[in-house]
Amino acid sequence: MITLSGKKALVTGIANNRSIAWSIAQKLHEAGASLAITYLPDEKGRFESKVRELTAPLAPEIYAPCNVQDDAQIAELFETITRKWGNLDILIHCLAFANRDDLQGPFSQIGREGYSLAMDVSAYSLIALCRAALPLMGPGSSVVTLTYIGGVRVMPGYGVMGSAKAALEANTRYLASDLGSREVRVNAVSAGPIRTLAASAVNIHEAIHKTEAVSPLKRSVTQAEVANAVLFLCSDLASAITGQTLYADCGFSIVGG
Repeated sequence: MITLSGKKALVTGIANNRSIAWSIAQKLHEAGASLAITYLPDEKGRFESKVRELTAPLAPEIYAPCNVQDDAQIAELFETITRKWGNLDILIHCLAFANRDDLQGPFSQIGREGYSLAMDVSAYSLIALCRAALPLMGPGSSVVTLTYIGGVRVMPGYGVMGSAKAALEANTRYLASDLGSREVRVNAVSAGPIRTLAASAVNIHEAIHKTEAVSPLKRSVTQAEVANAVLFLCSDLASAITGQTLYADCGFSIVGG
């Protein structure tokens, strides 16, 4: 059994009880980690209320707003972590966003603004969070992000997010190289298609049906199974693994079509 007792983990990207980030938070809590949870701030506080209610059973020690397009909010988040904990062992990056039209429309018609938005939220945010977290992270710390096979193959309805995930995976490798001298590991988990709020913007049903038809295990992956892969990468069992993309997709990535 993996134990993370005494470890402090920051989890971003929880939206609801179908979020992969939610399953990751549960697994980290079960393994004994203390949690800090972020939410996307909005004027009416709906996201905060929903995330607080959902995660309350996990007894997070920190709740904090974080819009990753706002450097001031990122700085404030890590100032809060510094005051409360003084260090950070685990950073979970589960953030992605793109305009719906830039997912489903012709790729050649993606505008500069929409492309920049997808890259900023979905890929650059990993760099921004790592930069802010690094002063708090010591030897053995782990950063894990979530990606999808659409970053290396053309997947229908994935559009600009394919470019963003390709950039995210490259960022994972370069950050791993950069932070390795500090003994901080950076990895990605490429999850198979799952019905989540984020996936509702793409043709997720077709992707799931295809995975069920052609993957070696003849099914799609669950949130809990992806979370198990993340838990492994956060643990000392993965102490020699960095800069990698681990596929948790029931084997879909190995088949030809």
